[in-house]
Amino acid sequence: MSLINYNAKEIHCKIVYYGPSLGGKTTNIQWIYSKTASDQKSKLISLDTENERTLFFDFLPLNIGEIRGFKTRFHLYSVPGQVVYDASRKLVLKGLDGIIFVADSQEERMDENIQSMKNLKTNLEQQGYDIRQIPLIIQYNKRDLPNILPVSQLREALNHYNSQEFEAIAHKGAGVFESLKTISKSIITVLKGAEA
Repeated sequence: MSLINYNAKEIHCKIVYYGPSLGGKTTNIQWIYSKTASDQKSKLISLDTENERTLFFDFLPLNIGEIRGFKTRFHLYSVPGQVVYDASRKLVLKGLDGIIFVADSQEERMDENIQSMKNLKTNLEQQGYDIRQIPLIIQYNKRDLPNILPVSQLREALNHYNSQEFEAIAHKGAGVFESLKTISKSIITVLKGAEA
């Protein structure tokens, strides 16, 4: 659901970071924001709730490429992880172009990961999206902790859509830009297909 700004010759794409609370969505966005040149990004906006926050900023990467002379600007959003903020999650999903699902690799968080993935699918369906048709990356975060599940087990429980996957340690930046670059390229591929 990309938006086109003809005056600026930009295509605006929305990437949503989705997943359980405290899984690393905010950490991903903060890492990207801290490593993006100031002349390529907007201000980082945080909408705080009692225990969670939704983050937003947009940026214009220089190396993604153009589509018919238009540069691509990406808007990154994180959703609140807790189910009590489901209305906020639905609102953030409107008009999205791609999703990075950030799973917490810790064994004790598996049920929350599964619940969050089911919630994502339901919320997308309620807005007329098919999860199999939207670019989706699954990021297995917190791989540096001692109590993590093997990727094979995480994959079996969460990756029902043959999505590309990345292992990550978001607070160190491991897997963060790899996930973002891959989802960005998938979105560009979809957009180029739509223009043909």
